[in-house]
Amino acid sequence: MLSIGGLTPFTTIDYPGKLAAVVFCQGCPWRCSYCHNQHLLDAGQSGTVTWQEIIRFLEQRRSLLDAVVFSGGEPTMQPTLPEALQAIRRMGFLTGLHTGGPYPQRLAACLSQLDWVGMDLKAPFKLYDQITGVAGSGTLAEQSAELLRASGVSHQFRTTVDPFLLADNRIEKMRLMVEGLGAKLLLQQALLR
Repeated sequence: MLSIGGLTPFTTIDYPGKLAAVVFCQGCPWRCSYCHNQHLLDAGQSGTVTWQEIIRFLEQRRSLLDAVVFSGGEPTMQPTLPEALQAIRRMGFLTGLHTGGPYPQRLAACLSQLDWVGMDLKAPFKLYDQITGVAGSGTLAEQSAELLRASGVSHQFRTTVDPFLLADNRIEKMRLMVEGLGAKLLLQQALLR
């Protein structure tokens, strides 16, 4: 069903206030320099865990975990994500998503199956191309952020503090941008390599 690059069987930090497992989806259309999951970028690389293995694992964790979070890479790159979310909800788990927002229409198709979304903002929308390396990525992220804001699904907007954001008051611009979406910006520290 999904191309899966890994599984974290237990986490307390990937879905606010819940005990969760994280399914890491293979593939991402963006190439952010600070990405800490670069091994998941190549969509053509075959997954390391099968969907059947994920389901078997979760069947054994029904009373131990609250939620399953789909992360990546970029989970919305996977066309079968809505069906996967639906299957997880039928098992009784809450569903979460970590996304950068590169596919607004695919995000829209998933929203009815999601309980929480963490959207990773890369920069002020007009400067996205400089982080992602992809022309027009800021417009797509802005559309996704607006969809999320209007959805009624619990969410948070967050950013990884990269040196690029420390120049020209960019973090403050992002804070104001997120306030315009009716939310607060959560800052995350980049992992040092």
